[in-house]
Amino acid sequence: MNDMNKQQLVLLVLLVSFVTALVTGIVAVTLLNQAPQPITQTVQRVIEKTIGSLPEPLKRDEKKELEASAIARDILIEDIVQRVSPSVVSIVASKDIPVIEQYFINPFPNDDFFGDIRIPQYRQRGTERRQVSSGSGFFVSSDGYILTNRHVVEDAEAEYSVIMNDGRKLKAKVLARDVLNDTAVLRMDGTYIPIDLGDSESLRIGQTAIAIGNALGEFQNTVSIGVISGLRRTIVASGALSGPEELSQLIQTDAAINLGNSGGPLLNLRGEAVGLNTAKAQNAENVGFAIPINQIKRALRDVQTKGRIVNPYVGVRYVLVAPQLKEKNKLSVDYGALITKGAGGEDAVLLNSPASTAGIKEGDIILEFGGIKVNMDNPLNKLIQLHSVGDKVTIKILRDGREIKLELTLEERKNF
Repeated sequence: MNDMNKQQLVLLVLLVSFVTALVTGIVAVTLLNQAPQPITQTVQRVIEKTIGSLPEPLKRDEKKELEASAIARDILIEDIVQRVSPSVVSIVASKDIPVIEQYFINPFPNDDFFGDIRIPQYRQRGTERRQVSSGSGFFVSSDGYILTNRHVVEDAEAEYSVIMNDGRKLKAKVLARDVLNDTAVLRMDGTYIPIDLGDSESLRIGQTAIAIGNALGEFQNTVSIGVISGLRRTIVASGALSGPEELSQLIQTDAAINLGNSGGPLLNLRGEAVGLNTAKAQNAENVGFAIPINQIKRALRDVQTKGRIVNPYVGVRYVLVAPQLKEKNKLSVDYGALITKGAGGEDAVLLNSPASTAGIKEGDIILEFGGIKVNMDNPLNKLIQLHSVGDKVTIKILRDGREIKLELTLEERKNF
């Protein structure tokens, strides 16, 4: 990981909300197909009035036009909430918890002087089924597939239920957990209303963003609105069971994301899910993060067609080349992925991996992967995930000042 990425690491709190009260439901949203047209002429006239002088009162027609636009936006959001409500659910985990009781003993039962002394002791009296955590999720197909975060359903010993918007509590089965993207897929029997998946590659900073979820595990139907605050963020998130993990290429938003929102959708104004809400920054206001939906689509297809998530891998350790790294290491390029040992001295190229078979060596710089330039916008891990196991990919590397083309075949990542 290069210096720039290290500076971007943010200690986060994964958004699982641990609660004991029964969650009674959650709302979902679908957005209108098209956003209201901008009123650029009126806005321009308002701006012109305020430049270089004190603001003048708006004319009647200008005021009415601005008010109409504000009302139209409210109607749009209200319609979004109504239409997506059936698609967003609350996911709760339940398991058998030991019931511990306190009792007292006299350590000196035969001593008259100390006969009144009582020392507390503890013992288990069976178990009790309790709700131990909750998060959010949403339907991505009419036949019952649900998308959520892995950390929402990471306890393999727990049973998971889905609480629908109408208050019904139904059993759900966890089909797959993807550690690489903090993603999980569940399924329920029946027919449901899904949320369409959008194109997260088309996102731009400043676009409207809407987050839906089960805030704090108890405030159902919570809707928050903001903008896309940043793109391609790299963070370190800490969870309850999994411990710290690095997530990259995330969407940053100022739409309030709270504990319990994990697994809920981040939506655009077309009514499409463009992200999977996953984390919030600790000790910050309105700094939340979502996994781009394009990074999840292949894993979702894998589960629907193969019943599991199949992650391709190359088998290299690398740092992205940036101007700072170029200057520090005296490199001839300011982009690409420099193949290097791990921080603990781990091999730069894994033995018997696709990379070693293709002839990649430590010190090589991967300039292109599948014809796409490797850089900060398109890091190597992102480009790998755009492909499937078995794909043959042409890569361009820089070795000793010479550009070389190699071909490798992606294999399945066995340890995930």
